[in-house]
Amino acid sequence: QAQLVESGGGSVQSGGSLRLSCAASGVTLSTTSVRWLRQLPGKGREWVAFINPGGVTNYPDFVKGRFTISRDNAKNTVYLQMNNLRPEDTAAYYCHAEPNYYGQGIQVTVSS
Repeated sequence: QAQLVESGGGSVQSGGSLRLSCAASGVTLSTTSVRWLRQLPGKGREWVAFINPGGVTNYPDFVKGRFTISRDNAKNTVYLQMNNLRPEDTAAYYCHAEPNYYGQGIQVTVSS
């Protein structure tokens, strides 16, 4: 049974940074594509970062240059470094590994 566990969320002021972690068991993150998604209050989920088994990354324009996804194969963990956070980044953040594994989500709150 695959399990993804997010950590590292919390509350920061605008302009601050957080690093989220997604630790996996039952699935090897280096062999599958992983996304970070977020769900804003009252809205659907949107992806914010992607990494494939080859290490290729991609980001939507609204986080490009501020968010960085990375992977530690030895720890079977994927990270999301978030810098220059804005109040509109406030959301529940989720880790997703293909084919369809989700973490429980973690809250990030950015105050102005």
